Amino acid sequence: MRILHTMLRVGNLQTSVEFYTKVMGMKLLRTSENHEYKYTLAFVGYGDEKDEAVLELTYNWGTTAYELGTAYGHIAIESDDIHGTCDAIRAAGGQVTREPGPVKGGSTVIAFVEDPDGYKIELIAKKDAGKGLGE
Repeated sequence: MRILHTMLRVGNLQTSVEFYTKVMGMKLLRTSENHEYKYTLAFVGYGDEKDEAVLELTYNWGTTAYELGTAYGHIAIESDDIHGTCDAIRAAGGQVTREPGPVKGGSTVIAFVEDPDGYKIELIAKKDAGKGLGE
């Protein structure tokens, strides 16, 4: 068993696809529309769905915003060069909401980015990925 995808409801599919492809460097893998139930799906990721988990961006026609709630946390993405990644995100028009640095109470280097719908994306330095707080 493996995780296939994480679904995020988005208010503007084009804006979200542009953010995840142009700002975050993912590829648009596929799209589909359901005319009967009035929604469009776009799958984005860093690799093929048969090998890697991806994001499913769901646009429910006519809905432009969602309340994110307090239970949702963030998506985590490994970064080879967390400082360079943040610079590239800013240069592409993205918003870095926490600059790279150690997590509170640990040594794992992280940063945070926010997508157009307000979803948080945690960047984790590759050397620290999978190590919790930095054991």
